[in-house]
Amino acid sequence: MVPDVSTGSDTRGLIVYLFGPGRRDEHTDPHIVAAWDMAGAPDPGRNPAATYTQLAQRLDHHVDLRTRELGGKKPPQHVWHCPVRTAPGDRYLTDAEWAEVARRIVHAAGIAPEGDEKACRWIAVRHADDHIHLMATTVRADGRRPRTHRDGRRAQAECRKIEAEFGLRRLKSGDLTAPRTPTGAERAKAERQGQTVTARQWLREQAYAVAAAVRTEADYFTVLDSLGIKVKTRLGPETGDVIGYSLAATGDTNAVGEPVWYGGSKLAPDLSINRLRERLPDQEEWDRPRHVADPADPWRHTTTAIHTAHTVLDSDDDAAAQGHLAAFGDTLYNIASATTGPHRAELRAAAMAFNRARRSATRADHQSATALRKAAKELAYASNEPGGLAIALLFATVHLARAAAKWHEQRGHEQQAAAAEEALRHLQAGYQQAAAPVLADLARRAPRAATARRYEQDVRAALPDHADRILADPTWTALTTTLAQAETAGHNPRRLLAEVGTQRELDSAERPAEVLNWRITAQPNRRAQAACQRSTVYGTSFVSAMANPPATPVADRFQPQSLRRGR
Repeated sequence: MVPDVSTGSDTRGLIVYLFGPGRRDEHTDPHIVAAWDMAGAPDPGRNPAATYTQLAQRLDHHVDLRTRELGGKKPPQHVWHCPVRTAPGDRYLTDAEWAEVARRIVHAAGIAPEGDEKACRWIAVRHADDHIHLMATTVRADGRRPRTHRDGRRAQAECRKIEAEFGLRRLKSGDLTAPRTPTGAERAKAERQGQTVTARQWLREQAYAVAAAVRTEADYFTVLDSLGIKVKTRLGPETGDVIGYSLAATGDTNAVGEPVWYGGSKLAPDLSINRLRERLPDQEEWDRPRHVADPADPWRHTTTAIHTAHTVLDSDDDAAAQGHLAAFGDTLYNIASATTGPHRAELRAAAMAFNRARRSATRADHQSATALRKAAKELAYASNEPGGLAIALLFATVHLARAAAKWHEQRGHEQQAAAAEEALRHLQAGYQQAAAPVLADLARRAPRAATARRYEQDVRAALPDHADRILADPTWTALTTTLAQAETAGHNPRRLLAEVGTQRELDSAERPAEVLNWRITAQPNRRAQAACQRSTVYGTSFVSAMANPPATPVADRFQPQSLRRGR
């Protein structure tokens, strides 16, 4: 059950909408199911003699009195509006049940506390099976305004109780960090234009994808503009610095043909200019030359940083953990953009799903996640997808998403935990699609029996407590091929197994050989490292790319066709 509180100033205008046919003739049998006084509330839906004006005058009675006291000035935003909707699949509620819901919510929100004879006047209008609209004028009989501080949160809390008592679907409690949901008008507009998402949703995904890839604030606005998105910045009157910004999608206009603008914070709380600055690195960091030993390093660095993030989530530093979750959200966008193959769609879906899990009421320490954020941005400009190492990175994201869901659940962040679980399902599906052929190929290229027996001895010596489970794992044969490749790259198999086996515990792993396989895959080629150190070669092309980003980086490649709008 979802309440959605808002305020306005037009009593009669809202009444006309509530009792009218709706924007698309969707209103069926609109009528009052509850009110401050059922006998004194004219019902234009059931009483032919009642009019919109009569009902508005009765509701505005105390507002008019207060207006005369104020010398002809109406109190600001005196109309309180709260639609309440049941979840899809919930049972049908009778008018009497909706009346009880209405009375409980206006009580919880502070509009009309039970037993308060001087409370605000209100009505509850039903014009569909699954929802009602609560409307009130927020001036009490004693002339005071009601105490509606945190009314939305209190209404949400009451809905959780109602769901339990009425046997309805239990929705997740929020913490006011979710982005604004599209309005009914926005959804209707998208449908008319043949779009699968609203302009607000499309702009939000574009902004997240661009913010994940770019290195500076200036790049952020430049790339958005290059994607055909209208950008409007707000400058401070004294300094001339950017203090805010708004975005508009090409072709999304209002009734008079003007662009419909959405402020960054209206798209999502962490897309405001201040929140963006917190997680965009300093330009100086990107101007420093970077030593690149291997084109696969961005993938390897990101995998290592994700393992570190997993450790942070296990710590007691909630601010650092929240910072790493925000950086992980950016990482998912960049992985999806840099990936090819059929599993890319699942990675895109995971990135979008995790947006709700990347923020909570816990203030993030973004500086603690600098390594993960930088590694992910390097990945956004990587020139190739290095086979097994890319799968190892996906494997790491699956485990971090699972840890994120657990972290949020332990702290009572219900919506974030559900979002992390959804992202986890997409990541698991993407990993399975990508990993199955790679593991099958590794098993096909297994070393000869004598070498496999030697690796079995190494496993028993290095990881005696886990050896039986590792050797019984169906992916053991694939692991022997990976061990052979690591040995060729200059690693000692026994020492390597001991090293990766203690990076994190193996007791909870269902397939420990598979875990070890991807941990070993993420290890650097030691012989290549040694050769690089002797030659001290710098990856000039990579440094140049980081200093001069392409005009349309990850965001353009990331967006699925269903999210593209006409330009």
